[in-house]
Amino acid sequence: MFREMIRKNKQLSREECLKILQEEKRGVLSVNGDGGYPYAMPMNHFYNDADGKIYFHCGIGGHREDALKKDGKVSFCVYDGGYQNEGEWALNIKSVIVFGSIEILDDRDRIADITSKLSYKFTSDAAYIQNEIKNHAHRTRLLVLTPEHISGKAVQES
Repeated sequence: MFREMIRKNKQLSREECLKILQEEKRGVLSVNGDGGYPYAMPMNHFYNDADGKIYFHCGIGGHREDALKKDGKVSFCVYDGGYQNEGEWALNIKSVIVFGSIEILDDRDRIADITSKLSYKFTSDAAYIQNEIKNHAHRTRLLVLTPEHISGKAVQES
């Protein structure tokens, strides 16, 4: 069902893919939008080692939610900051693509737990995190991406 990578020498191991999903803060979530057009948006994410799922928090309603209610199949792309070899212009990056299905959850306790874990990727200020959750959890959705296929690739721009 999912295509094999053509350039096998560029393929990342599963462990490398999971490391990128764990460490990077943002990616681009793509859904099947209006009229069959892709709808892609940058999203903060949290990869949960315990269950192998990727979690997102977002507001209630809107284009993304409407699209997900019609079709939960998505792709999610994450890439690292890359590096340049000295004296070269090309950027070397590693990217990961996840294909899977998203479930929309309204469970307030779960939203608070996952949002807290996600927030620690950005700040260690526990008081700030708890205050944000207290003030905004009531208008927050939790999206749960269950991966069906994960692949990664090392790319050099030159």
